[in-house]
Amino acid sequence: MSHSQPGHRAPTTVSIHLEGQRTGDAGMEEFRTQVPNWTPDLEEEGETDPWALPQLKASGQSWKELNWAGRLRHVVIGILKGFALLGLLYLFICSLDILSSAFQLLSSRVAGDIFKENVVLSNPVAGLVIGILVTVLVQSSSTSSSIVVSMVASKLLTVQASVPIIMGVNVGTSITSTLVSMAQSGARDEFRRAFGGSAVHGIFNWMTVLVMLPLEIAARALEKLSGLVVGAFTLSPGERAPDILKVLTQPLTHLIVQLDPNAISNSATGNVTNSIIKQWCTTKEMAVETIPVRNSSACSMQFCFPCGIQFCQERNVTVNMKPCHHLFVGSSLTDLAIGFILLAGSLLTLCSGLVLIVRLLNSILRGQIAQVIRKVINAEFPFPFGWLSGYLAIVVGAVMTFVVQSSSVFTAAIVPLMGVGVISMERAYPLFLGSNVGTTTTTLLAALASPADMLLSAVQVSLIHLFFNMAGILLWYIVPAFRLPIPLAKKFGNVTASYRWVAGAYLLFSFFLIPLAVFGLSVAGAIVLAAAGGPLLGLLALVILINLMQRHHPTWLPRCLRSWAFFPLWLHSLQPWDHAITSCCKCCPQAQDSAADTTVKEAHCFEHPVVLASHSL
Repeated sequence: MSHSQPGHRAPTTVSIHLEGQRTGDAGMEEFRTQVPNWTPDLEEEGETDPWALPQLKASGQSWKELNWAGRLRHVVIGILKGFALLGLLYLFICSLDILSSAFQLLSSRVAGDIFKENVVLSNPVAGLVIGILVTVLVQSSSTSSSIVVSMVASKLLTVQASVPIIMGVNVGTSITSTLVSMAQSGARDEFRRAFGGSAVHGIFNWMTVLVMLPLEIAARALEKLSGLVVGAFTLSPGERAPDILKVLTQPLTHLIVQLDPNAISNSATGNVTNSIIKQWCTTKEMAVETIPVRNSSACSMQFCFPCGIQFCQERNVTVNMKPCHHLFVGSSLTDLAIGFILLAGSLLTLCSGLVLIVRLLNSILRGQIAQVIRKVINAEFPFPFGWLSGYLAIVVGAVMTFVVQSSSVFTAAIVPLMGVGVISMERAYPLFLGSNVGTTTTTLLAALASPADMLLSAVQVSLIHLFFNMAGILLWYIVPAFRLPIPLAKKFGNVTASYRWVAGAYLLFSFFLIPLAVFGLSVAGAIVLAAAGGPLLGLLALVILINLMQRHHPTWLPRCLRSWAFFPLWLHSLQPWDHAITSCCKCCPQAQDSAADTTVKEAHCFEHPVVLASHSL
């Protein structure tokens, strides 16, 4: 069997023998005339891999060709670009912090009210979507987890009911990297890699939920395992671990706004507050108020004293000593208005900073420096230890997330690097998995610093979060053939590169509309949720099964189901939707093919009716 040389395109020859089937000249002539239409497209697409990292070549003269003045200028510009990149990264992280504060101001009451629906929380599916919604609303998995811990400690929520919520928290935290990837939608290939990188994180979380949630409903595996670990140790409250990232960002963010960290938890546990904006930064408790005790049997003589004809008691009163110094101290604006102001400002800063960061990275990561950085990040151990490279990346992702104390910041920093072509999908995937583990260790250390009455509940909820992510790694990473999120994210990235509005639709439906619809059905009752969701899930499973059979075993299907051509075009193609959306919204880029960037086309020979009738090629 001959092999063509690399770079040489052999002429295409198609030879088909139809056995046991009468075929007319007209049918064969039709087939011969249609084959050349798609054969060259497949060849052209096979020449370049859209997911291959681009060549980061240096522009201008090389270092050896420069004179001393040019070299000095080159060094000074490089140093200035480095400082500018660090400054933009600082503003990027601060804007993420302010964005989280804005969402908390906009949705603190809503998040608290959602968690009060105890009847709804008894439904595991409803608990899952509540975890997603609350994490999306407050833009912080740590805040969502702290709410769950407070409710479990206050006996308002059982540990069993908290497990699906923790799973939803894990899914909801991937929205930050998805939002960040949208800033690179201007360049097709960069957007393909960036959005694919953010999608692989969300797909991993969803696939883990699809396996672990039914297992938890049936066997309560995570609850029992975490209970055994908590019961095996004697725990005592400790000191809270220092938050390194907050120490760096608070000098700027605290000048803009400061929030009461316990306000949302208090709202969920029934302690309603007028505002979550912190007004007093330094307080002092003083026992200065004397109050009468109506029922003398309710207190002992140790704490009460006679005053006239009844007993009295001294109560500690919190005295405000020092006001805070930020923009909204004493403001007459409502939390909602302040939230909208901060949301607009933080989104503007976030997008502007991200665009500038990407441009700086594109200008810095060129030539030899780029090649060195790329080789270090995507390096593999020599044979036979190459399989350890991914596990080292998991450890690096966990350690870096622990250092910055935020999985959102770490994943949001990885996505732009994927877009510019520094980190490959295969290397980013274990980094994201390590980030999931790292954020649970942060929560676990925070739980160990909880008060004595909340310690066991806080630690058990944190362990549930840790074991959930460890189970995901065991399912979707240990065996290379089961690393399904990577090919699925690449397919999704190819679609969004051709139809950019699909990214916005994914964001809207996955994190808002579908969770809200499921939550609304859950409020109506478990029977209504099962009656509405069961047929939809069954239909979705059937469509996926038919698609797989169409690709791999089309002859096993009835003739009418071997393709979706019997449906209207808008039911099995995105092209009519793309035409409608781009005609209504001129700012949306249309899907266009070019020689250098060919869109993915499905062209299988078994789709032709003559070949389908033959059952043999």
